[in-house]
Amino acid sequence: MKRLLLSLIIGLLLFLLPLTALTLSEPQTTIRQLVVQSSINPVTAEFIVEQIEAANKNHDLAILLQLDTPGGLDSAMRMIIQTEMQSRRPVIVYVAPSGARSASAGALITMAADFAVMAPGTNIGAAHPVSLGGGQQSETMQKKVMNDAVAYIKSLAEQRGRNVEWAVKAVRDSASISAVEALKLKVIDLVAEDTVALLKGLDGKTYLRDGKPVVFTSRQAQLKKIEMSWRLKILDVISNPTIAYMLLMLGMLGIFFEISQPGVILPGVVGSIALLLAFFALQTLPVNYVGILLILLALVLFILEVKIMSYGMLSVGGITAMAIGSLMLIDSTEPYLQISKAVIAATVLTSSGFFLFATWMVFHNQKRPIVSGLEGMIGERGHAVTPIEGTGKVFVHGEYWQAESAEPVAAGDAVEVLSIGAHLHLQVRPYKKPLS
Repeated sequence: MKRLLLSLIIGLLLFLLPLTALTLSEPQTTIRQLVVQSSINPVTAEFIVEQIEAANKNHDLAILLQLDTPGGLDSAMRMIIQTEMQSRRPVIVYVAPSGARSASAGALITMAADFAVMAPGTNIGAAHPVSLGGGQQSETMQKKVMNDAVAYIKSLAEQRGRNVEWAVKAVRDSASISAVEALKLKVIDLVAEDTVALLKGLDGKTYLRDGKPVVFTSRQAQLKKIEMSWRLKILDVISNPTIAYMLLMLGMLGIFFEISQPGVILPGVVGSIALLLAFFALQTLPVNYVGILLILLALVLFILEVKIMSYGMLSVGGITAMAIGSLMLIDSTEPYLQISKAVIAATVLTSSGFFLFATWMVFHNQKRPIVSGLEGMIGERGHAVTPIEGTGKVFVHGEYWQAESAEPVAAGDAVEVLSIGAHLHLQVRPYKKPLS
């Protein structure tokens, strides 16, 4: 019985082995197509890295990154390039559609690809490093950053066999060239109008793996478009400088309202969530920390205005700090990293108006007479149930009370409550109706 079972197992393995070998030897034809039309930030980096790793795991034919970017964060760019360089599957960067660009960090990502392709009417370059740490850098630090960027792009160009001289110019002189010029200067491998022309043009070309040339065959390739998950899409949207700024201001409004009106809860919850999202977004941007401190100082001044009578001086200081902090918040000359001045003006005016209105409401409520509890009895009127000569009994607010009066009061006369003494005895006086 055992011999029969063993024979069946061996026979089954011999039958499945050729099929397994056939499956493993069957060439993959799937090319993952990723479309990135935004700045290079940690969110886009996570998306690209995740998909390159997935393509390697699934043994896809290649990864096609369709790129249109003005640049982005250095750390995110390096994360993408490291994954490109370590990928076993070829990475194709396609600067498209017409009118697109691969500038700054995008230029380095393109240079690091196994195959660099551009659509007609696109451009590449302007890779001069920009300060992304907040504040002005010293001349020595700027020189270090420049030399590091030059060495980095030079090594990428050398490894991929691209024009090293132009690569250095792209960093040192912010040189930028068109697709046709890039092909002539051997910065890219191909100019293609669409993905069909791209696959046809790359068929038969070689790329290096472990120092050995590998032929790229794309005759039967099928593109599989991969989109960001909803989580990444949301995080990518809030990484926009304008959205991050508005989230920061919304968070401040919510926290201020919760502190000025304790117990409302909802504004505090919304404000806390908005602040956390804003802080996540701001870590992906070139933030000037003095700007953040000025905006937080504005919040503190508005809160103090509620607690301290300053006759509006704290509010004026808060509005000034908020306006200056908003203008200083993003420390970059790159247009795609700037917050719209119109948005800043509208947000500061709206937020200041809300703060001032909330402050006025707090003062107004504080000045209103108390209408509930024992304090609400002050100023109430009733009548004496018994004569009051020192002490007696009155009927006020639907109840009988022990009362004291410095002036004699006859039974049935109207009285007015002045205060509440010990043992809940009311201090009253005769109420004299005003002359009409």
